[in-house]
Amino acid sequence: MASEPLQIPLDQLRQAFEVSLHHVEASAGSTVPLKHDYFWSVPGDELYDPYNRPGELTMGQLSESWQHLEDLLADQDRALGYHLVWLADVLRAIGQDIVRQRVRQPGSSA
Repeated sequence: MASEPLQIPLDQLRQAFEVSLHHVEASAGSTVPLKHDYFWSVPGDELYDPYNRPGELTMGQLSESWQHLEDLLADQDRALGYHLVWLADVLRAIGQDIVRQRVRQPGSSA
C-alpha cells in the first residue's frame, strides 16, 4: 500500500529543534556530557524497512560524529547531507541521556 511521503516543513523542524534545545539547556546547562561513545547503528538501506530484520548492525562512535560536526562549523562550505545523520547520532544520545537522568530522579518529567 503506497502512501504519500511525509512532508516536513523546515521552518517547523527548526522551531521544534530550538524549543527542544532550550528545554535541554534549561535543565542540563550549556554543555551536555555523554556517558557513552560507541553505539549500534543500522545501515541506512535497512533502517526504514520494517518488514525485514536488519541483517547487519554496525558500530557508530559519538566522538567521531561530533568531530564531523565540529569540522562542519570550521568550514561550512563543506556541508553534506550526511551531517544531518551525524547530528542525529548526537541528538539521540543527548535525548536518551536526558530521559535516563529524569527517570532516575523522582518526580521529574523528561
